[in-house]
Amino acid sequence: MECMRLTEHQTKVLEESYKKHRCPDQVSLMLIAAETGLSEVETEQWFKQRNSKWRQAEGLPAELGSVLD
Repeated sequence: MECMRLTEHQTKVLEESYKKHRCPDQVSLMLIAAETGLSEVETEQWFKQRNSKWRQAEGLPAELGSVLD
């Protein structure tokens, strides 16, 4: 998937939502997507990428799984 170009408003909404829930449920994703004007797929992808970035910053594997992987 290509790197998304986000507006300042979209980034702010996504980051604020991420601070509340790193793994939002489908209803939350739908609401965040509606607020940002992104598709649900784009919103879900942003959260996956953001989680990967957070895990790498914490010294954890970029993908989900055991820390023993």
